[in-house]
Amino acid sequence: MEPLDLAEFEWKMVVRPLTIDDFDDLIALARKCFPGMEPWGRDQIESQLAVFPEGQLCVEIDGKLAASSSSLILEYDAGLEWHNWKAIADSGYIRNHKPKGDTLYGIEIMVDPEFRGMKLSRRLYDARKDLCRRMNLSQIIIGGRIPGYHKFAQEMSAREYIDSVLEKNSYDPVLTAQLSNGFVVRGLTPNYLPSDTESCGYATHAVWSNLEYISGAKRRFHHVIEPIRVCVVQYQLRTIQTFEEFAKQCEFFLDTASDYKCDFVLFPELFTTQLLSLPGVDASRPGQAARQLADYTPKYLDMFTEMAIKYDINVIGGSQFVVENDTLYNVAYLFRRDGSIGKQYKIHITPSERKWWGVNPGKSVEVFDTDCGRIAIQVCYDIEFPELTRIATQKGAQIVFVPFNTDTRHGYLRVRYCAQARCIENHLYVAISGCTGNLPFVENSDIHYAQSGIFTPADAEFARDAIAAECNPNVETVIIHDLDFEQLRRHREQGSVQNWNDRKRDMYKIVYEEDGKTHEI
Repeated sequence: MEPLDLAEFEWKMVVRPLTIDDFDDLIALARKCFPGMEPWGRDQIESQLAVFPEGQLCVEIDGKLAASSSSLILEYDAGLEWHNWKAIADSGYIRNHKPKGDTLYGIEIMVDPEFRGMKLSRRLYDARKDLCRRMNLSQIIIGGRIPGYHKFAQEMSAREYIDSVLEKNSYDPVLTAQLSNGFVVRGLTPNYLPSDTESCGYATHAVWSNLEYISGAKRRFHHVIEPIRVCVVQYQLRTIQTFEEFAKQCEFFLDTASDYKCDFVLFPELFTTQLLSLPGVDASRPGQAARQLADYTPKYLDMFTEMAIKYDINVIGGSQFVVENDTLYNVAYLFRRDGSIGKQYKIHITPSERKWWGVNPGKSVEVFDTDCGRIAIQVCYDIEFPELTRIATQKGAQIVFVPFNTDTRHGYLRVRYCAQARCIENHLYVAISGCTGNLPFVENSDIHYAQSGIFTPADAEFARDAIAAECNPNVETVIIHDLDFEQLRRHREQGSVQNWNDRKRDMYKIVYEEDGKTHEI
């Protein structure tokens, strides 16, 4: 079997500036999102792009316009006609845009019904927030539709409906999304869009405040480093009947991590062996079972690629068996939230993997660029070899993700203690994720022990025991923790000890081969 072409599984998702070339697709999107309402004309879109191009954004998925947003800057004045959409947006021409104003006004967000449920509005709200921070604007104000209200208009007032949504008793496709993105309802506007029958003409007046705003400054003077939020899944293996049951279990954890706005979620090594419990799979002969498991790799790639985009999160999908040119590998995949995929072969193969499954080793240490910095993945046994983490650190990794799968506490402790040592040696973070539960009659994957965690260097600015977060042992759960890369940088330069800088390279060094070249660290 030839190696799988990952490009066939990748999605290309990008948040980018809107251009006039998008006009036809934009109008088609508007007609799908707001049936019965007249979309903007070409002259209005041209005016928006000419006046404030930075405020006109869109999401493109595989070359298709999936969502868009429009905005302008105003000088906040309580006396402005915030209730009058035509006045505040200059009937869509935004010629009233104030480049030196302090408030970003969101005119509109649209998401194609085909792509709803994939948190595209969150990406656009995040882009607006980033624009606010970069331009030192104090707030975002939006006039939000409440398209779910028409279903309740006979039994409650618009104010009562909004209260119901705020109290989570009702769901509104627009207001609920705004609330989850940090907006606060400050008022109710009647006759905002009289033609909006779904909202019965009403809209909310909602505000998001920029906590980094500096009054009187023209622009920001510095960039505040935002923490990176990591979710580690301690996954319980259990007998299942279908692949869809496995996918549903994975999606539960992804949905949970996304609700907490995590940047990364880490699954355990070979947690896909759960699929060997499916009816009709013969797991009694491990070598053949491993290759049967590899047959599920295309479905596994499709599932996690779509979910990484849907839940707006970078996914380290544990690891999975792959057959390439009739050779079996254990491969960890990174599913980025922009739809692209990376992979890391397991380099060191344990004696039991060779004996039972016939796994072959990979040959290179990969370091991956993500929207949250550079990361590395080391699969279980690999973290027990300090040279690999040295190489990853030299290549710029700031956090190492370790999917592992151990059967006994002794095996788990080898992974754990080595992970903690790598933090100290290289001034980085390490997150480990393992399986719990049992798979009766699945040879070499029948029992499991894990206590997953997130570890830090051992110094005054970190947790006292150098454990950022830790699961209870052998129960299915998740841990979520924020990691500060700026704190890591300061520690490397000014820490109580500086292991990386103090290596005696005149006595010893790491020499490795990659791409036909020799490298030294």
